[in-house]
Amino acid sequence: MNNTTDLTDSVLELIKLHQNTKGALLPLLHAVQEKIGFIPPHSVADIASGLNLSRAEVHGVISYYHFFRSEPAGRHVIQVCRAESCQACGAEELMALAEKTLGIKTHHTTLNGEVTLEPVYCLGLCASSPAVQVDDKLHARVTVDKFKSLLSKIGGRP
Repeated sequence: MNNTTDLTDSVLELIKLHQNTKGALLPLLHAVQEKIGFIPPHSVADIASGLNLSRAEVHGVISYYHFFRSEPAGRHVIQVCRAESCQACGAEELMALAEKTLGIKTHHTTLNGEVTLEPVYCLGLCASSPAVQVDDKLHARVTVDKFKSLLSKIGGRP
């Protein structure tokens, strides 16, 4: 699904499914992201109109929650936990390593579209900090060397 018409049609279909649901915005945004992989910026107006909200309200929710994307993610998604326990155990060093190795900042994707780097605020592995998730796989007690190995396996240049 890569052309604007297909994306718009998919969003409009999902709006119809959710528009009569009380508190529909979050479930709709999750449905759009699940189906398309991100929430296209041009769909904000359709979502706002379909739910009788302002575009500012819809944009505000999309930009507030870190798990909503406004552009497609890379083929691989690296999430580094930034919660207190992970920070205390070295997550800042891991994030700095990822940014340097991949040549991108958080919330960005490498130019080749391979890797997206995201901060997250708890992966549920506080007792095994620092934690990282690569694609859908959790990794606990991640050392710099272990992280370099994870990056190299997905095409990052350690």
